[in-house]
Amino acid sequence: MRPRRSAILGTMTRARTFRPRTAAIVFMISILGFLICRPPVCSGEWRVTPIRLDLGREAKAGAITVVNGADERLHVQMKASEWSQDADGKDRYADTEDIVYFPKIMDVGKDQQRILRAGIRIPAAKTEKTYRLFIEEMPPPRKSDGVSVAIAIRFGVPIFVKPLKEEPKGAIGAVAMANGKVTVPVKNTGNVHFVIRTVAVAGENGRGEKIYSKDIEGWYLLAGASRTYEVQIPQEVCREVVKVAIEVKTDRVALSKTLEPGKTGCGP
Repeated sequence: MRPRRSAILGTMTRARTFRPRTAAIVFMISILGFLICRPPVCSGEWRVTPIRLDLGREAKAGAITVVNGADERLHVQMKASEWSQDADGKDRYADTEDIVYFPKIMDVGKDQQRILRAGIRIPAAKTEKTYRLFIEEMPPPRKSDGVSVAIAIRFGVPIFVKPLKEEPKGAIGAVAMANGKVTVPVKNTGNVHFVIRTVAVAGENGRGEKIYSKDIEGWYLLAGASRTYEVQIPQEVCREVVKVAIEVKTDRVALSKTLEPGKTGCGP
C-alpha cells in the first residue's frame, strides 16, 4: 500500500546521473534541506506499510514492513524523532529516546521485504504524544562526467501514543477579512491530533447566493497547536459579499463559523 497524502512526510530522492549544470541545481536543493513530498508519493520503487502506528496501553509496539520493488538492493537507516508544531503550525522535530526500534539499519534485496519493529518506553499520559520514525534510503552515489550525485527518498511514519482518555476538540478563532483576504485561525483544543481535510470558504451576496468558494487542503494539527489559513477573494466579487461562511472538515470534528465583513472588508 502506498502512503496517502495526509499520512506521510517524505523526501524525494533516487540515485541518478546528471549533467554538471543539472547536478549543481540538485546540490543546491540538497543544501537547502529535504524536500517535502506529500503523497501521492514522489516516484520511487520502495514503500512502507502501514503508513502510521497507533500505540498506547493496549498496543505498546508495532511493526512496519519495508518493501523493495526496485531492481537494486535497498539500504535504509532509521531515526526516531519527537514531533511537535510551533506557533504557526509548522512541524518541528527533536531527538528522542521515547521510541525503541530495531533494526537501525536495514538491507532489503530485490523484490523482498523486511520488518521494522517499534515500541514506546513511556506510559500513557493526559495528552497524546506524537513522533515520527524516519526511514531513509542510503543510495550509493553515481558518477557522470566527474559529478557524483546521490538523492534519497525518506518516509516519516507517524507514531501516535494515545492518551489515557481521548478528547478530540477544535475551534475556529477570530475570523477576519481585510482587503479581500479572509484569515481563518484553527486550533486543536483537545488532547489528540486531528487531520484537517479541507478548509472551505464561501462568500454570499445579499440574496443568499454563493458567488465565491474555495477549498484549501489541510494537514495534521497536533494537540494544542494552531494554524491560520488565508483565502483571497477576488476584487470583482468581493464588493458583493455580505457574508462569509467557513467550514473546517477534519477526521474527528467538524467546525463552522460565519463572518459579516461589512463595507471595509474589501479595502478602501
